[in-house]
Amino acid sequence: MEDQPKKTFRDKVSVLWHDVRLYLKALVDIDVDCDAQATIDNISRSVEFRGVNVWILAFAIVIASVGLNVNSTAVIIGAMLISPLMSPIMGIGLAIGISDNELLRKSLRNLMIMVLISLFASTTYFLLTPLSDAQSELLARTKPTVFDVLIALFGGLAGIVATSRKQEKVTVVSGVAIATALMPPLCTAGYGLGTGQWIYFFGAFYLFFINSFFIALATFLMVRYLKFPRKHFVDAQHERKVRRSILIFSLIIIIPSIFIG
Repeated sequence: MEDQPKKTFRDKVSVLWHDVRLYLKALVDIDVDCDAQATIDNISRSVEFRGVNVWILAFAIVIASVGLNVNSTAVIIGAMLISPLMSPIMGIGLAIGISDNELLRKSLRNLMIMVLISLFASTTYFLLTPLSDAQSELLARTKPTVFDVLIALFGGLAGIVATSRKQEKVTVVSGVAIATALMPPLCTAGYGLGTGQWIYFFGAFYLFFINSFFIALATFLMVRYLKFPRKHFVDAQHERKVRRSILIFSLIIIIPSIFIG
């Protein structure tokens, strides 16, 4: 029986590189443990905004407004953890990703109602509070920069990846709620309305819009990457139009933040 030919150095390197690629692929594979249908169902249910959620949002807004007013980071973080604001924003990204027009309309409608309630609650508080000086926590929400874009985008990616898992993900989602900071800008916008300082209102509302848009965009991108099942058929021309519109809209939102930064 003849001896097997010895492997050359090149063969060994090739085998090693193959093994490394398999290991890296398994290491970063996010398709494992992904439950697309359960994720769609969970986000669709969480988009609903009525009853107890209305009161929770109003209470959380007042808590965050007090935290901004007295310059307490701990109070602001607590308010962000109990706020339901992120659900309709993720619902928007999911709806575009799976071509669900009904979910998109519901998410947009509920987000608009949430914003109006938040502005009403925060404006009312700042009209009544005896403390009217702008503290550092308030001022930090009036000048959005490109770094806020990055925080919202990567926070949104972390949020949808965690939400799409089968196992427990409360810790990650809570961290995303803190990092992306949706409530403080709305409270600061309410401060601007309550004190008649429009530059604060527009700056803070722009920050909220940045956070909302890029969280929704991150959700959309990850839903498409994970190939969630679509509800409606979309032709190639419509697909290109959607992508082009998202790109143009993203640039329009990012450019002012670059100059501010």
